[in-house]
Amino acid sequence: MPPLKVLISGGGIAGNALAFWLSKIGHDITVVERYSTLRDTGLQLDLRGHGIEVMKRMGLQEAFEAQVAPEKGVRLVDKRGRQRAFFPSTAPGEDVQNFTSEFEIMRGDMCRILHGAAVQLGAKFVFGNSIEKFEDKVVGADGLNSRTRKMMLGTDTDDGLRPLDGVVSGYFTMPRPMQEGEEYLATVYMAPGNRGLMIRRSNPDNWQVYIGGKTDAFKNVPRGDVKAEKAVMTEMLRGAGWESENVLRALNTDNDFYLERMALVKLDRWFRGRVVLVGDAAWCPTANTGMGTTSSIVGAYILAGEIGRHCGRGSAKPAGESSTGENIAKALASYDTKFRPFMDQVQKGVGEGSDWGYSLLSTAFGISLMHLFAAVASYFKVNIGAMMLKEQVKDWNLPDYEELGKET
Repeated sequence: MPPLKVLISGGGIAGNALAFWLSKIGHDITVVERYSTLRDTGLQLDLRGHGIEVMKRMGLQEAFEAQVAPEKGVRLVDKRGRQRAFFPSTAPGEDVQNFTSEFEIMRGDMCRILHGAAVQLGAKFVFGNSIEKFEDKVVGADGLNSRTRKMMLGTDTDDGLRPLDGVVSGYFTMPRPMQEGEEYLATVYMAPGNRGLMIRRSNPDNWQVYIGGKTDAFKNVPRGDVKAEKAVMTEMLRGAGWESENVLRALNTDNDFYLERMALVKLDRWFRGRVVLVGDAAWCPTANTGMGTTSSIVGAYILAGEIGRHCGRGSAKPAGESSTGENIAKALASYDTKFRPFMDQVQKGVGEGSDWGYSLLSTAFGISLMHLFAAVASYFKVNIGAMMLKEQVKDWNLPDYEELGKET
């Protein structure tokens, strides 16, 4: 069949991964990104489970391994900075990744690897622009607050966004030279009042700072109003202990701060007509699952595989538009059917049920119990990644697509 003309909205992880695969099988791919350049900022990400296998099938393992962050594990500290528990990074060959996986990588490095591979295969990128109407086959890969999703569903339709009541996470980097004896570790600190910090570093010059909490204080703050978001975050974290005051001083400077208001996306179908969604735009699982990046990589692979299986590779051979349309419809339906069981498991339980966990961590006593539990788990070398995160998707196998090929 002639090459499909596909317009991908969003040049992040999912958009770049899909552009790679569809370009690889000969289709005409254009990625539109509203930012003026490749969005190669952001903090640390990881790949887990099936995401690692897809990355290997892309032929990008060597490139990823060259950029792996040096983190050696995660430790839990109290308000005086005393270590209460330590969990090492995943050892090579382990079946399930720990909190620190084998494939920790900075978001910017990952975007550059995927973007470079997609461009090499012929994908075109248009920066500083966005989609206003649909003519080609369109993929929405534009994140949690996807404009494409809203356009696909219509303004009077529920767009599937399911906020986690008051749960937020702020991210930024701050200058902090490495101290003598310091190691490359993630450090987690929890404070009474449902607030906490995680500090990690990928280089000797800066800290990556993650500020998490549960509060209603952001309800009336416009999304993207960084000044107001920082002010509320400052009030939330003030007096929390450990490194909180140092973090707040750095927060209130000119930096790369970004606030995420945690939410799921849940839709009964990921496509309508010519439009299909992938990544957080379709099924955001929240950072609580540890599976956002992996889900984007695997979902893009499944979507491309089903397009390849039902529509074939792009070639100069003419084909009827009606048969092409029928094949695309079959491909999108099959993508939805095959990947939905994966995402149902990843999202299961997130944002559902009681808030007992937040209730426990709201008090000093509850945090002391958490420290005790973590210390016991650390002593017995428990894999907390397997306990806390959603890597282990049961009774679901990653499909093999001959159409995508094993070699790039």
